[in-house]
Amino acid sequence: MPAEYATFGLAPAMRAGELLANGDHQVHRDFVDFLVDGRPLLFQLSDLDAVSPLASDIPPAIFTEHVRGLLLETDAPLPDGRHVIYGCPECADLACGAVTAVIDRDGGDFVWRDFAWQTDEHADLELNGYHGIGPFRFRGTEYRAALAALLDGGTPSARRRVLLIGARVALLAKLAAALRTIGIGADIAHDAHGVPAEELRAYGAVAFGRTVTAEERAAVRRSFDRAGIEVAYVEGLAPIVPLLVAQIEHALDRSPAEQRRLTRLVAADGEAGVEVTSPCRVRLTAYRLDRLYRTHTHEVFDGLLEPGRHRITLDAKARKGESYVVARTAGSVLVEAMAR
Repeated sequence: MPAEYATFGLAPAMRAGELLANGDHQVHRDFVDFLVDGRPLLFQLSDLDAVSPLASDIPPAIFTEHVRGLLLETDAPLPDGRHVIYGCPECADLACGAVTAVIDRDGGDFVWRDFAWQTDEHADLELNGYHGIGPFRFRGTEYRAALAALLDGGTPSARRRVLLIGARVALLAKLAAALRTIGIGADIAHDAHGVPAEELRAYGAVAFGRTVTAEERAAVRRSFDRAGIEVAYVEGLAPIVPLLVAQIEHALDRSPAEQRRLTRLVAADGEAGVEVTSPCRVRLTAYRLDRLYRTHTHEVFDGLLEPGRHRITLDAKARKGESYVVARTAGSVLVEAMAR
């Protein structure tokens, strides 16, 4: 008996970059995710840190090849008709592991089946199959229309460049270096006066330092408004580079709010309140400035959370002085100042 129909769609998604405590880093990746019955398919795969092959930073020819493969207009890249659905966000090497599936055409329909975790050319369904996922049967007209729209519009653009406005040049230089390390372009300026519209169009966010006056911020906003460019504005919470990186990552997130895993963060009364929409790993990090403006970092929580709201106690060190909390999943990040 044929599987019931599922709806197929596409939506922008993000894998947030990060500077790790050991000096390593995770790169920022923008990609197009697959929606099955209105929800990202990635969310069904436990806490997988991965991206689809439809990433914004790959060459247009390779992007088109991936789309045509999903449309079965070219041969499958792996034996037995298997296609990569999600891969490593750092290198896309199959040896790092990938989620693959067989894509078939059944009459006018497209069917995704036999999902598996794969690290070489051949999948072991008995050992590494995702037995609770699929098969998914998609109506051909809906499926082809969604993917053909990507071909018509070309590779989806992601404005992964940030304009940093402020007076503390040393801090901004460190922030710019950190952003570039994780794959986000950054430029430093005092204002945006006289910058041509075509140059402003490259930015996805503008980050203001705390010393920038209200008048200076308004002038920058007017420059972008006159150019007809919609951009996210970040009000820097504190001169702490990892905290500012997290704020900027959140500002660059173009995924629909209703399709995010991490949807809420509050920090007050010695607790952090977190809300997630699907099972996932959540990490909470607290940053604080002492009276001498030295930065202190505290890892508060790192564990798997089930869908719903959760309250996590913050230790006394994380609550002292001027404090902030960052919540992260593989796909998103939220930042909150500690309410007093």
